[in-house]
Amino acid sequence: MFTMMAFFGVLMIGATVLAALVMLAVVTKVALKVVLLPLKLLLIPILAVVLIVKLAVLLTIGAVIFAVLVPIAIVCAILATPFVLAAMALG
Repeated sequence: MFTMMAFFGVLMIGATVLAALVMLAVVTKVALKVVLLPLKLLLIPILAVVLIVKLAVLLTIGAVIFAVLVPIAIVCAILATPFVLAAMALG
């Protein structure tokens, strides 16, 4: 009988230690969230500005590429026109 009581006593101590470790993990998680919240609130606007600048740069690069390719396409069309007309006349 004493062995069984000792076994359950050890189980209760183990459960108490496990509960204490879980509570310690939860408290640490909450404390880190509270401590890092001001840093997060400071970095969110900076990240938003960086994202907007990145999108503006990508849009500008796309517009420049388009502005360069359109005249090249027009010149190619002008130079190909006689060959297309000759092919239609012979074909």
